[in-house]
Amino acid sequence: MQITSPQYAILQRDNATYAIVPRIPSGLLSRHHLRAIADVVEKYDIPLVKITSGQRLALVGLRQEDLSSIYQDLAMTPGKATELCLHYVQACPGTEVCKFGVRDSLGFGIHLEHLLSDRDFPAKLKVGVSGCQFCCSESLVRDVGVIAKKNGWTVSFGGHSGNRPRVGDIIAENLSDENAIHLIKKLLDFYKDNGKKKERTSRFMERIGIDEVMNKIL
Repeated sequence: MQITSPQYAILQRDNATYAIVPRIPSGLLSRHHLRAIADVVEKYDIPLVKITSGQRLALVGLRQEDLSSIYQDLAMTPGKATELCLHYVQACPGTEVCKFGVRDSLGFGIHLEHLLSDRDFPAKLKVGVSGCQFCCSESLVRDVGVIAKKNGWTVSFGGHSGNRPRVGDIIAENLSDENAIHLIKKLLDFYKDNGKKKERTSRFMERIGIDEVMNKIL
């Protein structure tokens, strides 16, 4: 794959070097990925590696001519950096390792990542999946939020943590995996069909209103 498109790299403030954010579903890295990252940082003398708020690694200070070979050496899927699409699914450990977890947030988050990663949306999309009500994945301030309770998933929509923060609207509670996925698809289909270009779900919900959304999708 030739990585030359700006959708896979972010030009830095020096107007000369780039940053990339390889896709890391739910923040899970394998041993061979860790080795590859260390080797790439050394081979290309990458000056900065930053863990992002979205559970990704930003490799910063890359030369444009090295972008394709770096991704080839990493053997990781390129993460779209600036496009109007899914940017990440953030997930806590859930029942995999956390004593407070009541549902499999990691597995659910990975499933959502695969489901949404190839879709375009009116604006960038961020998802948070939390394995209990402590909400460690900041689900309520994500475009799509999923929070586990013993009786099922709670789904929120329209959260935002930017300069105009917004807590997402609770759309439904006590959902099975299948029903939560079905609801998220309907929400995002409605958003895709009715959202304005670069309008985040938070501003979309303020413009459309929760009542209209509920009438259309439930």
